[in-house]
Amino acid sequence: MASRHRVRPQHYEDEVDDDDDTYGRSYEDEPASPSNSRFMFKRDSHGAPSLGQYFQPTSSSVETKEADATAIRKVPLAPPPGYSRLPIEEELTTRFPVAVRVSTTPKRVGFEVSPAVSVTPGPVSTMDLDVVPSVTPGLGTSSCSDMLRATPIPANPSVSTPLPSTPSTPNRTPQHGASKHKQQSLDVIAEYEKRKLSEKPSINLVVIGHVDAGKSTLMGHLLFQVGQVSNKEMHKYEQESSRIGKSSFAFAWVLDQTGEERKRGITMDIAHEQFDTDKYVVNLMDAPGHKDFIPNMITGAAQADVAILVVDATTGEFEAGFEDGGQTREHAILARSLGVREVIIAVNKMDMVDWSEARFTEIVKKLKVFLKGVGFKDADITYVPCSGLTGGNLIKPYADEKLLSWYNGGTLLQSIDGFTPPTRAVDKPFRCCASDVFKGQGVALNVATRIECGHLKVGDNILVLPAGEEAVVKSLMVSDELRTWVVAGEQVIISVQGIDVTKLNTGSVLCSPSEPVKITTLIEARVIIFGIEKPITTGLPVILHYLSASESAKVKMLVSLLNRTSGEVIKRKPRFLSKNCTAVIQVEVARPVCLECYQDCKELGRITLREGGNTIAAGLVTKIY
Repeated sequence: MASRHRVRPQHYEDEVDDDDDTYGRSYEDEPASPSNSRFMFKRDSHGAPSLGQYFQPTSSSVETKEADATAIRKVPLAPPPGYSRLPIEEELTTRFPVAVRVSTTPKRVGFEVSPAVSVTPGPVSTMDLDVVPSVTPGLGTSSCSDMLRATPIPANPSVSTPLPSTPSTPNRTPQHGASKHKQQSLDVIAEYEKRKLSEKPSINLVVIGHVDAGKSTLMGHLLFQVGQVSNKEMHKYEQESSRIGKSSFAFAWVLDQTGEERKRGITMDIAHEQFDTDKYVVNLMDAPGHKDFIPNMITGAAQADVAILVVDATTGEFEAGFEDGGQTREHAILARSLGVREVIIAVNKMDMVDWSEARFTEIVKKLKVFLKGVGFKDADITYVPCSGLTGGNLIKPYADEKLLSWYNGGTLLQSIDGFTPPTRAVDKPFRCCASDVFKGQGVALNVATRIECGHLKVGDNILVLPAGEEAVVKSLMVSDELRTWVVAGEQVIISVQGIDVTKLNTGSVLCSPSEPVKITTLIEARVIIFGIEKPITTGLPVILHYLSASESAKVKMLVSLLNRTSGEVIKRKPRFLSKNCTAVIQVEVARPVCLECYQDCKELGRITLREGGNTIAAGLVTKIY
């Protein structure tokens, strides 16, 4: 529908002629017509001053204004004749005496000269004061208190009156400032020693083993029996797993939380849980067993102090995981190369072989020889027969005579309590490696990690390498509990601010700015070569793993071949390295990495080399170039 208003288009070229500019014309400068001139007011004929006199001040007028200002300063300030105080003014003057000193230095306010007034304490009687009412500018006069606001002035300017006494208020410092100062001066090592006397020590436990060995079912049932999972939650898992035809996976779903893991029936990423024993607070990490997720398993094993290696007792299944290409062998090698010294061998699914002593003995015999060759001591290995599905021998001794007739050892939970308490490097410089980075509240970034050595407080500045950026620690969370400080060995989520999200990634090393980690692209390491199919030569491309980080690299030089027992040099600059040998090699990394010598920091001094999906070597960093 068209508009009813018709507007003529505007053409700006039509405005060139200024004759029609009605609002820009001035009629004061135009001569008046004879008919109108007789009505105009003539100032000269009536004796009125001309307008020019107001814009051309003479020198005499300026001198007169200065003289008037001097006279005003000399006039004593006194109330006008006949002025008397109001009752409310008497009360205000008596209860709130104020001493006023009039300064002789004039201050220019607008176009008037006003004396500056300052208040000073001093003894004076309230009877010597004369009150002149004054209204504070900018306030309305609707209330009586505003109209009677007065400024007391002493009769003698040299005499001052003390200020009224007011109740003293405590000097309160802002709470956040006090807490920040307290955190900066906090002695973390002393607080840690006190905590060890009153709390259980924590231990980081990783569960490893071949795929389908029953790791998640075993640990899920253990968590249910210790009370970490309620009956209501367990009933929900049973109903959901039965609905899709996987009722035997109910206990595994305690740890396998993602839809893809439940659909495929395998663990794909590290699952974290926590439970208490009589001796420890256990931080549990369930690692994936599938070959495709070995990097995730390395991430979990790098954060562990001890391990549970789960093997399947079923005929044929143990052999499939233990033979070449099986993950039982590779997981054990990786765990030992990443610093795990004590391990529990959980021989699972013993109910499937009717708790056979012969089968258990056969498995133990094969594993003992292999684990000793990897580097585990016999005293650090414990063998426990159990069943994850039925819950046999997990926290209570199994009451079946088939087991009691030949086994007199402890349960799985008792074996966990048998671990040696780990030693924490609390007094060393702060070090940790980010295992996961995700967005927090606001602009903060959350870093999931384990403190490798040293300690950390809220408010500390940290250095993120290899990016070389600094950040500020805003909060620390351990097991969904906020902390003001953390020490080595604790699994923590660090919330940081002041760094760009592109500078902080999985594998980044967080350290102390005063004692940073070394950044390099060339290292020398003493490594053990595993059961490889082809020999290692100079220039071989590999993947270098350390803690939660991995980088592309290549073998730059074969330095020497060593004796596995004595460590003596057998041959210098060998042409190749065969399986099951020990050697010193140089590794060149494609991008800068954060590593340290093993003698300076054990956690950042261990490396693992993988090639073609297989672990070919592992060792210790001996030199950084």
